[in-house]
Amino acid sequence: MRLSDLRGRKVAVWGAGREGRAAVIAIAAHGPADLVAVDDSGNFLSLPWDGPLAEAAPLVSGEEGFDRLAAADVVVRSPGVPQTHPWLVELRHRGATVTQGTSLWMADHGERTIAVTGSKGKSTTSSLISHLLTAVDRPNVFGGNIGVPTLDLPESELYVLELSSYQCSDLTDSPRVAVVTALFPEHLDAHGGEREYYRDKLNLLAYGPRTVVVNGADPRLAFELGDRAAVRAGTADSVNVAAGPDGTPWFHRVDQPLFPRAVLPLVGRHNEGNLCVALAVLDTLGVDLVDRKDTLAVAVAEFQGLAHRLTEIADPSGLTFVDDTLATSPYAAIHAIDAYEGRPLTVIVGGSDRGVDYGPLRDHLAERELTVIGIPDSGPRIVAALDGLPKVRTELVEDLTEAVQLARQVTPAGGVVLLSPAAPSYGRFRNFEHRSEVFAEAVRATTPA
Repeated sequence: MRLSDLRGRKVAVWGAGREGRAAVIAIAAHGPADLVAVDDSGNFLSLPWDGPLAEAAPLVSGEEGFDRLAAADVVVRSPGVPQTHPWLVELRHRGATVTQGTSLWMADHGERTIAVTGSKGKSTTSSLISHLLTAVDRPNVFGGNIGVPTLDLPESELYVLELSSYQCSDLTDSPRVAVVTALFPEHLDAHGGEREYYRDKLNLLAYGPRTVVVNGADPRLAFELGDRAAVRAGTADSVNVAAGPDGTPWFHRVDQPLFPRAVLPLVGRHNEGNLCVALAVLDTLGVDLVDRKDTLAVAVAEFQGLAHRLTEIADPSGLTFVDDTLATSPYAAIHAIDAYEGRPLTVIVGGSDRGVDYGPLRDHLAERELTVIGIPDSGPRIVAALDGLPKVRTELVEDLTEAVQLARQVTPAGGVVLLSPAAPSYGRFRNFEHRSEVFAEAVRATTPA
């Protein structure tokens, strides 16, 4: 379904945030017979709904909101509306036509689009792809889940998108290049279960992309793809990391060396994998990686890591404090812990408790020596899951500031204090930015005089 297909139809846009607002403005320009915006959040009046928005569509809530959704020919839901929302379940039961702004946009722009999804690494990988394409004179527009709704993007010959599982779930067109970085259970409460989450994530691939590029080192992704044709980055048949001319790790295109691993300023093997995927995408687009290796090496060296993803905070004590507040699953925390292998490590964990299985984290730490400090709400359950591991010291505290204070006491000189919460949400914090701010302030406040 395209935006132009909404002309003369009754349309309800569900959600009054960034995505919903972009949808109202874009749809209104295509002449629907009736357009209404619905917000069931209970605080919709906290955001002004005036000017062009109010002229384009009235904003309603409560039971009237559901009635307007049910009466519409097409419901355009914002990504934040979960698959498990009772209204959405009922609408689907009634056979309603439900789509999203990203789906409407993809129908018109898919052939010019590289879209990246994944349980981890999608933001960094999509940012790398956009950054490297610009470096080799392939101008592009970057957007999607990382900041700019697709319906707000300017016209371009090439787009690079980061897409969440929520955005992928309603697609009925695939992009030219579909990219998947990793798969592990996440956001299960919003999707209805693990199988449903994988289904929604991999819907990106369901409608005939020209090329599929995946992280070939991810076992669950390999299982879900089966024998599907795909470029599997990180393997010997694609872009990979192997011993280079000087004996140190280098990035290669198959067996042709490109540049040393040391050029990439991001820590962790998972970020090596992210760059392998990004370079493999450029390769599929016809960029000669070997011919342009010097240009690419400079661009990689200049790449700035994204905020709240293994972001190091300078501290005069000699300890390295690391803000990884976007590690909202045990699997993401595992990658972060591995990034600092070989250094004394204290990890601060905890957020909202949504029943996540911390067994994989326990298994991964079975032979590791480190300290784990739990904060509310899920900290006690994570610490309990690690009980009995011989080399893991665990502590519980009441808040993040107390956790930083304790970490300063127990972490050996030259060690790392890692905020990698392993929790799917933010507990007592408003969002990940707030948790990051509290962490940084606690580091500053506890710095020795």
